[in-house]
Amino acid sequence: MELLKQRILEQGEGIGSDIVKVDMFLNHQIDVELLCEIGKEFHRLFAAASINKIVTIEASGIGIACIAAQYFSVPVVFAKKGQNKNVGSDVYTANVHSFTKGTDTVIGISKKYLHADDRVLIIDDFLANGEACNGLIDIIERQAGAEVAGIGIVIEKGFQLGGQALRARGYHVESLAVIQSIENGNILFG
Repeated sequence: MELLKQRILEQGEGIGSDIVKVDMFLNHQIDVELLCEIGKEFHRLFAAASINKIVTIEASGIGIACIAAQYFSVPVVFAKKGQNKNVGSDVYTANVHSFTKGTDTVIGISKKYLHADDRVLIIDDFLANGEACNGLIDIIERQAGAEVAGIGIVIEKGFQLGGQALRARGYHVESLAVIQSIENGNILFG
């Protein structure tokens, strides 16, 4: 998606060799017009997949998933991090390692909102090693018995192996921008 790549080049910041900072438009301050274009693109890419639910992880994926959901006319379910008293105990859970934060977190989705007949589109802001997607896949497919019909990623770090591993397992992964490397603060696309 050229518009997204242009924004990354203009406003993004490469930190070290593995961090892409885009908090000025994607995951701290949010450019809603850009998210609308991202949502339209995800709809174009997955329109034929008969999606009936979008799933993401709090917090950065929620805005993206909600904007995309309006084009699919489906609800968004997000995995909450940590233990939440208001979710109850009837919850699907998985352990997820965050590349950015370097920590492990338990994520959970109430069993009320995910069912075996769901065809799910996973949406997230970043794909690095694939840990968040793997946790959601475990919840969606193994625990709930639903189907992951696609995975939509805003920015994939192509130099890390998450996207490659998910595709090798047969998942339909669409990343709107794939970064091949970060060199001396410069972000290079594949």
